[in-house]
Amino acid sequence: MILFEFFMNDEHKINLDEVYAKTRSSSLGLTSVEAKKRLEKEGLNILSTKKSVPLVVQFLKEFLNFFSILLIIGSILSFLAEYLNPNQGNVYIAIALVSVVILNTVFTFVQKYQSEKIMDSFQKMIPSVVKVLRDGNWIEIQAKELVIGDIIMVQEGDKVPADCRLIEVNALKVDNASITGESEPQLRKLEFTHENILESRNMLFSGTLVQTGNGKGVVYAKAMDTQIGKIVTLTKETKNVETPLHKETKHFIKIISSIAMVLGVLFFIISLFLGKPLIGSIIFAIGIIVANVPEGLLPTITLALTIASKRMAKKNALVKNLESIETLGSTTVICTDKTGTLTQNKMKLSSIFINNQIYSYDGSSEDKKNDLEIAKITQFEMMVKGMVLCNNASRKSDTAFMGDPTETALLQFGDNYVDLIKTNVNFPRVHETPFDSKTKRMITTNSHGEFNLAYMKGAPEVILEKCSKISLGSKIQNLSSKEKKEIISHYENLASKGQRVLGFAYKKTNEEKVVEEDFIFLGLVGLLDPPRPEIKGAIEKCHSAGIKVIMMTGDYSLTAEAIAKQVGLVKDNPIVMLGEDLDKTNEEELREILKKDELIFARTNPAHKLRIVKTLQSLGEIVTVTGDGVNDAPALKNADMGVAMGLQGTEVAREAADMVLLDDNFATIVSAVEEGRTIFDNIKKFVAYILTSNVPEILPFIFFVLLGFPLAITVILILAIDLGTDLIPALGLAVEKSEDNVMKRKPRPRTERLLSKRLLFMSYGIVGMIQAVAGFFSFFYILFAGGWTWGVELGFTDPLYLKAVTGFFVSIIICQIADVLICRTRIESVFKKGFFKNKLVYAGILTELLLIAIIVYLPGANQFFGTVPLTLYEFLLPVPFALAIFFGDELRKYYVRKGNVFIAKYLSW
Repeated sequence: MILFEFFMNDEHKINLDEVYAKTRSSSLGLTSVEAKKRLEKEGLNILSTKKSVPLVVQFLKEFLNFFSILLIIGSILSFLAEYLNPNQGNVYIAIALVSVVILNTVFTFVQKYQSEKIMDSFQKMIPSVVKVLRDGNWIEIQAKELVIGDIIMVQEGDKVPADCRLIEVNALKVDNASITGESEPQLRKLEFTHENILESRNMLFSGTLVQTGNGKGVVYAKAMDTQIGKIVTLTKETKNVETPLHKETKHFIKIISSIAMVLGVLFFIISLFLGKPLIGSIIFAIGIIVANVPEGLLPTITLALTIASKRMAKKNALVKNLESIETLGSTTVICTDKTGTLTQNKMKLSSIFINNQIYSYDGSSEDKKNDLEIAKITQFEMMVKGMVLCNNASRKSDTAFMGDPTETALLQFGDNYVDLIKTNVNFPRVHETPFDSKTKRMITTNSHGEFNLAYMKGAPEVILEKCSKISLGSKIQNLSSKEKKEIISHYENLASKGQRVLGFAYKKTNEEKVVEEDFIFLGLVGLLDPPRPEIKGAIEKCHSAGIKVIMMTGDYSLTAEAIAKQVGLVKDNPIVMLGEDLDKTNEEELREILKKDELIFARTNPAHKLRIVKTLQSLGEIVTVTGDGVNDAPALKNADMGVAMGLQGTEVAREAADMVLLDDNFATIVSAVEEGRTIFDNIKKFVAYILTSNVPEILPFIFFVLLGFPLAITVILILAIDLGTDLIPALGLAVEKSEDNVMKRKPRPRTERLLSKRLLFMSYGIVGMIQAVAGFFSFFYILFAGGWTWGVELGFTDPLYLKAVTGFFVSIIICQIADVLICRTRIESVFKKGFFKNKLVYAGILTELLLIAIIVYLPGANQFFGTVPLTLYEFLLPVPFALAIFFGDELRKYYVRKGNVFIAKYLSW
């Protein structure tokens, strides 16, 4: 859009006449003609979330991965072979390969399309219609048609459509949480109140919510020039962090594809060099490529992740980016908020310090005794008035209150002693100095007939600074430095128990806006937000799993430390760092601090959070971070795993995150970590399972060229194995439940590959070789039993040759049945795991047997696949090899469990 030259950075500081001058407006607003001209110049009031890429282009890009390119090359070669030598079945191979490419592409495209909607939710922050002053009349227009200089009206329940300077307010309160993260609604004023534009009370910001009252403002910034627009820009500029699983999948594809390409080209050249015909060499190259590429891998991974995401949804974890499920399993650090995540977000008054004595309220019978004692204290009535009058919460019904949790707790307590409605009516508010993160106090001035009383509540240290006197017994006396230190010690004592502590004071005045000095100290209240009961066990799981948990909260350090100790996050001497200390710390110092084990960051803001996350990542950590506001969107997007709060989080935070907690509970994250580790284990299991059949699929082609063996398997039967018989068993492995040690081991290091050397050795060097031996044993047994002698040329349509090929094909599948059973566990015995527990694995085995029956014994399938029926004896030839695979691996696992170093180092995957 075209920007006005008068775009400003000090809109909150200048007077209204200057605002009108710079926006070329007035208190009468704009005319329709002028508004139309401006709209043509400025463009619509819409957040530019992302450059739109046509779906067709996005879809076509998915064809450019190694798997797809190799299979496309294979299909082209198959079409070429069919052209050079028609009616040999190569056209079916070509069609099958193209189908595999399309299937993989559709799966990948759908996954990405569903997970790339982060920015769209910003548009939901803007209302659809707004009241605007045009031609001297108030009319409703589409919010997207607003222009700079428009005068707008907002009232309770409205979303603010653009950034405005206020020109009129009537008890107007706005919830700025979506921009600043502050949970308490803020009273608006016409005066400049703070150097920081976000803290100044004379401003309205796009996307914020009007809680009470009404007001009018002049639009000075819209669309991408607003504060929310700046956050959109920052989020757009924040790069998506590639998931570990995506990296591993790319690495896997690169290695396997490279092997396929090198072998295909190499043996094509060797074949020609040895005098084989061109058509035979092409078919041979196709066979090498197809045998090496696990065609069903990508859809299997996607389906496995989808199944895992549904399982996690039942545990209140909604996963938006499928690949991020595995990221949870790789997590080395969890950065968590306190309120509502580790705690229940149910504040209640727990202690009162008054008249130099502490009274506890825990819901026990002692409370009634305390009520009788505290009611005798002279200043208690004044303190309750302070709780009720210096408060912006309100009664929603007879039993429910609404507002900030802290203020709600104060109001609930006060409701036991005074009539809330009468108190507010009898002592009406004439002025409010709202709480903000800088002043850490709130002051209200209330009329008491001939005079006013100012009530102040806030951080104890701030309240005490503004007090010169203290109310003790029936007297008001000077407050000494010694007494202040004693009060601070009581404050620290309450805070050390996990209580949020507020100080209360009052002052008689004849003014509306009171001078903030010479207040009379009344006392302290301690409010408790109890930890969730399941958190301690969840933290213990994290520690045993080698995951560091860091608390990052906006709360006071003592309260944060107390809660951290209660839930077992830290022990005796944690490092507690305040946001202001973090601002003074350079990057190298922060890196050293973050290497420590027990860390708490208190009084932090979202910028601190983002900095901590980035520094942790620079140390090689895989970071999961929680957030709930619009201002957390960049941090959530930058984290390896962004987790948004579903109950209290904003829509933008939920969209920017990879996972949404439907219960805002830290324990849910831990359950999801366990699920993430399980899914990585399971992916390794079905990768190992899929790869083993590559060896008996590749060796026949190599031996055919180098040793002159008859070709023991055809390309079409390789596709039948990879797509027909491997897919469902692999999915069965994908839903396998975790092994006992999954949360007792450290997070997998970044250096651990999905396709590790040990996995390749186990799959290719041992299990795959046994399968190949089984296949060649059946192949040559059938040939020799049928009267074939070495060196006699076999035709590709010879019944004996077809039977031998069928025997080789059946041998691979019989051995794969044993393979899928051993792949169910990496360390545990299959018998301990529950031999028949995984029904999907056995459904896969049944499918394999059914496909064997169809391909081997159905006449129509015989003609298509080039197979012939086998006798029962021939069918059972590979069974001893399958048993060797199964029991041999059980023996391997036994020695791994017993701690055999050699077996664990070289024969584990």
